[in-house]
Amino acid sequence: MAEDIATKLQNYRTAPFDARFPNQNQTRNCFYNYLDYHRCQKSLDAKGVDTAPCDWYKRVYKSLCPISWIQKWDDQREEGTFPGKI
Repeated sequence: MAEDIATKLQNYRTAPFDARFPNQNQTRNCFYNYLDYHRCQKSLDAKGVDTAPCDWYKRVYKSLCPISWIQKWDDQREEGTFPGKI
């Protein structure tokens, strides 16, 4: 399975279609992939497992989200004021 994930990450170009977000506006897709990445990190870190599978979410949100949003959310997480549930 790790090889499949590594292959997908290597061939990754941009965010693929996600049926949860069929509309043109991808703001929600951006936010949910950011949340999914940090939830995945938290979950796998707690289990003591390699967090490489989480990199998929990171690449997706980095391709969809403006950098200023990511920086703002990272700052909010550090301050404990992030509105999402991670």
